[in-house]
Amino acid sequence: MLPPILQGLRIPVVASPMFIVSGPDLVIAQCKAGIVGSFPALNAREGEGEPSMLDAWLTRIEEELDRHNQANPDRPAAPFAVNQIVHRSNARLERDIEICHRHKVPIWITSLGARVEVNQAAHDCGGIALHDVINNMFAKKAVEKGADGLIAVAAGAGGHAGPQSPFALIQEIREWFDGPLLLSGSIATGRAVLAAQVMGADLAYIGSPFIATEEANAQPDYKQMIVDSTAADIVTSSLFTGVSGNYLAPSIRKAGLDPDNLAAADASAMNFSDGSSKPKAWSTIWGAGQGIGAVRAVEPAGVRIDRLATEYHAAKEAVSRL
Repeated sequence: MLPPILQGLRIPVVASPMFIVSGPDLVIAQCKAGIVGSFPALNAREGEGEPSMLDAWLTRIEEELDRHNQANPDRPAAPFAVNQIVHRSNARLERDIEICHRHKVPIWITSLGARVEVNQAAHDCGGIALHDVINNMFAKKAVEKGADGLIAVAAGAGGHAGPQSPFALIQEIREWFDGPLLLSGSIATGRAVLAAQVMGADLAYIGSPFIATEEANAQPDYKQMIVDSTAADIVTSSLFTGVSGNYLAPSIRKAGLDPDNLAAADASAMNFSDGSSKPKAWSTIWGAGQGIGAVRAVEPAGVRIDRLATEYHAAKEAVSRL
């Protein structure tokens, strides 16, 4: 049984929070179109002593969604989510938790370590906590520490994807967990959303297709690269962050590296004689998942979600005739 906050979505989809790419414009468009929009709290960057950008982002999102709901009572916006990186290296975490608690953020997504106090903060303001995991062991730890739901990040997902097949990961988690379960990994069509549900997930968790939207905070070349690429253009490497991740091979070539020979490279070798800076994950080396072959154009997020909805309902109708 899904908690009320996750019920009544136009289609069972949560947009994943993407570093740099996800901001208020994209979140608002996603929510207005009927799916959960999300962004990482750390995307709201600010200098020391400056007013909180996170507070300003949350205020804007709340106000715009409230205006939409008042004008469209028959099709209200979906709720939004904020992603917290709960690793001890996140010096902003305590302050960001306080801001999200004050704004009563309805859905909290936690990554890089499960923390009891973060889950408690979500519950204390009436929210729910979803934790992303790459294997069954981490899933059990997250639930033990108070997570309400799990996001299974399977092979083929963008960014720091897990190595396991979605079939294996969902199967193992569902053997013991009957709470909210989301699936991430190469989901880019309405048919794939339905497939995730058939496998045992409650909702699909979609990121990479939303990079190629007008509202995404991504460079135009990045958006076009998503359109022009397919699964064959995704390279898995731990070279750029120390953790295995999925990246676009054309962006690696553009940075002066050979995506077919990364195993022979190391961080110390990434020194460029022309004085250019070392390529960085996300800002220079662009992440993406293997599902991008379904992305045909850069378009408004609402148009992409309309297509997902049409495909999803058509797939359900087709399955009912089997």
